[in-house]
Amino acid sequence: MSDELDFAALDAAVHDVHRAGMPGIFAEVRDGERVWRGAAGVADLDTGRPVTADLRHRVGSVTKTFTAAAVLRQAERGRIDLDAPIARYLPKLVPGERGDAITVRMLINHTSGLAEYLPYAYPSLAGMPAVAGTSPKSLDDHRHTRFAIADLIGMGVAAPATGEPGGPLGLYSNTNYLLLGELLALETGMTPEECITRDVVEPAGLRDTGFPTGEHVEGPHSRLYEAWFGMIDPPRDYSVFEMSWTGVAASLISTVGDLNRFFRLLLTGEIVSRPSLEQMQRTVRIVSQEGHPMDYGLGLYPTESPGRPARWGHGGTVWGGGTLAMSSSDGRRQLSLATNLQRWNALSPQGTPEPHPIDEALAAFTEKALYG
Repeated sequence: MSDELDFAALDAAVHDVHRAGMPGIFAEVRDGERVWRGAAGVADLDTGRPVTADLRHRVGSVTKTFTAAAVLRQAERGRIDLDAPIARYLPKLVPGERGDAITVRMLINHTSGLAEYLPYAYPSLAGMPAVAGTSPKSLDDHRHTRFAIADLIGMGVAAPATGEPGGPLGLYSNTNYLLLGELLALETGMTPEECITRDVVEPAGLRDTGFPTGEHVEGPHSRLYEAWFGMIDPPRDYSVFEMSWTGVAASLISTVGDLNRFFRLLLTGEIVSRPSLEQMQRTVRIVSQEGHPMDYGLGLYPTESPGRPARWGHGGTVWGGGTLAMSSSDGRRQLSLATNLQRWNALSPQGTPEPHPIDEALAAFTEKALYG
């Protein structure tokens, strides 16, 4: 199999994702100086407006890589010690013995043992990761809710611990990254969004990347359709949403072009130093939000494709929107994609997500984009 960019094959593969049931998908694939950009489907089911590859998009937890990079840059300046207890910096937010046992590094790689706050902020999601007992009610209840970050952190800290700090199997938790945001604010005197913009977004020259200032995505963008495992039928548009529920854990807005530029610069040592990048790529074993084991570094994780060279990056979801950004270790081969439907799988009688044609088509497109 050739690893060169096959524009016709990529065109066909991205349209296959749309034909499988995805309303709209857009992506950019790079191999050195060669660039393919493509899109298939619609950005608005009501008007039929097509998606295009330059749309701005809520990138969800891809934000975590930006936040981790900002923390690493502060560590390079000697302002943050990755192996210091978080109690040194934020004793009121993580008090007592836990604050003394949890290090900054454990927050970044999700081995802190701190629980996810989302099921407490969104009560209808309390059954996660078992989705059969959940409902999307809280998504509508909190569409316009302005959460206080300290309150969200408090929910995660007060919840039962998911494990011992630094234990052999971590658990993915947005609580960790909200704490990292508060750490950045403490050490820089800025909001965490301002710090990440100054130290990561602007140096990378990302023209279409930034944090939301309100409930809307500014600039051209797609509507975002949430199905919540068949419980919202037809899928509902959540593109207008108050994103304080996730802050610097998952609220960034970007484009597929900007994401490829960011990860190319990151993986070639132009955002953080080479020693810092090596730390970002040092992985531990954690359990994902979906309940699956995965390898995770400091805001980065590798693809798990047997017999293939690792691609590094991050994925993300918001209500209705999905993103994946992956890059070869040398920054040469890259994929960033965005979709405007989430949780499209119906539930089986046993309450588990059933396979859907979108899954197979999206996997085939991703394989073609990353490996040829």
